[in-house]
Amino acid sequence: MSECWPDSNSDIRNSILQPSSVWSMFANCVGIILAGGLNTRMGGRNKALLRLGDRYFLDYIVRALNGCIDNLLLATREPEVYEQWGIETVKDIFAVRSPLAGIHAGLVHMQAEYAFCTSCDAPLLQSEVVRVLVESIHPGFDVIVPALGTYYQPLCAVYSKRCIPFIEELLTGGDMKTDHLFDRVSVRKVPYRKIRAVDPNLHSFFNVNTPEDLEAAARFQIRLQAEGTPQEIPPSKNGEKRSHPV
Repeated sequence: MSECWPDSNSDIRNSILQPSSVWSMFANCVGIILAGGLNTRMGGRNKALLRLGDRYFLDYIVRALNGCIDNLLLATREPEVYEQWGIETVKDIFAVRSPLAGIHAGLVHMQAEYAFCTSCDAPLLQSEVVRVLVESIHPGFDVIVPALGTYYQPLCAVYSKRCIPFIEELLTGGDMKTDHLFDRVSVRKVPYRKIRAVDPNLHSFFNVNTPEDLEAAARFQIRLQAEGTPQEIPPSKNGEKRSHPV
């Protein structure tokens, strides 16, 4: 089952939580950062430790999450690498290379009911996007995810602990596709227009997967700092953005 963000004014009013309820959602939500990939397209380099300007990718992501979430978890197979950040680390329970395995590990270990999940290769994640998604938490939904039609952003989304048995079913069956989870749980789709209201060019969905992506992100960051205004993410060589539809 899925639900799109309400469009009518009355539906919007009915869907808005009271301030105390919003606060409870933030208090009951942790941030999970996934840092367990092979990074083959980056020549095996640890993407969490890549630099954009004078900061590590992980620095940018932690800063974005700390803008509205207090407690963080890092899903990784190499916890010793991240000791200087002082973030609690968790190891995958399933010995497979899949974002689902990292999401599962975080959900199992956390005390909260919800988690905002992101990957370590998204240094342009915006704190306000995290806030929009966390404020969209509703007890009737297991996943809150940005969506454009049937196109999802599963690594910029909120997951409930109720997803655990469904993820285990997928991983046990050898299904590593994160979006296949959405067919088994209750999903609240947050339309792109809600995200664009705080992140006009959808920077938060940009993942650095290749050296070319890293160069493009660096150029973008330089322009952003120089001009102080949002800029479009540079296109890939085929003229399309890599991480979301244009």
